[in-house]
Amino acid sequence: MRDPGGGQPSSLHAGDRVAVVAPSGPVDSDRLERGAAVLRSLGLDVTFGRHVLDVAPGLPHLAGTDADRAADLQAAWCDPEIAAVFCARGGYGAARVLDHLDWAALGRATPKLLHGSSDITALHVAFGRRLGVATSFGPMVASLIADGEPEALDHLRAAIFDRGAPVAGTHALRAGRATGTLTGGNLALLTSLLATPYAPEPATGRIAFLEDVGEAPYRVDRMLTQLRQAGWFDGVAGIVLGTWTGCGDLDAVFADRLGPLGVPILAGVPVGHGPRQLTIRLGASVMLDADALVLHPGVPDARGRRSGPPGAFAGETP
Repeated sequence: MRDPGGGQPSSLHAGDRVAVVAPSGPVDSDRLERGAAVLRSLGLDVTFGRHVLDVAPGLPHLAGTDADRAADLQAAWCDPEIAAVFCARGGYGAARVLDHLDWAALGRATPKLLHGSSDITALHVAFGRRLGVATSFGPMVASLIADGEPEALDHLRAAIFDRGAPVAGTHALRAGRATGTLTGGNLALLTSLLATPYAPEPATGRIAFLEDVGEAPYRVDRMLTQLRQAGWFDGVAGIVLGTWTGCGDLDAVFADRLGPLGVPILAGVPVGHGPRQLTIRLGASVMLDADALVLHPGVPDARGRRSGPPGAFAGETP
């Protein structure tokens, strides 16, 4: 994997070695191996973090101790032979590893792809802010990748090996078009990081992406209100709403909390949780076309070609 400059990871290539780590919840060994076999079928050489199958003593919701989970993540990121770091699954625990990472050492390492979703939002935010790298938000190794879901795999392949692919939504809550850097992630994780050393940067001039699972409408309302009051939405250019599995009908909440921001809002994008989990790149340039119900990777120039910062999209040149 080549570093194209600009502090961004480049695309993966057949034969690249990737590491699978477990920064969050405990991992089922059978599903882990099934997911790894899928990655191997894509042409990748898969290795595992030393503690990937650990369970923390007395804390069975964690995949080993905070220090051990952080050590696996840091070892993979700093290993020059590793082209990408894939997270095994979400759950809970990624925020707990942040204090155990040597950020200076991580910053000296060649940027590489970090892939995961849900609880991994804590890493997306921290790596984006502290290291200035784009990261990949999509299905994880011991979850949907293990199931071999064809649409998710096709989209993942396009995201990590090629330019990435558009993602279509189901409806627009507010029409319009906008361009900017994609930011955000899981709503609960974003709000949990506020007022910490790893707080997400405001979405000013950016396209905000949000998703969650199993949250009642009033809780989604509360978290969106918290982000608004914290100034996170100040100057946002557009909003993309992913999946909200088990959250009920949220359109009224979104219209009330996000509509007054006066920016394009695309809803129903299959990124996050549930049976359809496509892949997007946080920290990279996108074009949001709520009129056409699609989020495009890159920003088209006058000749219709997509562009972005070096390495922001696999295989793409500025």
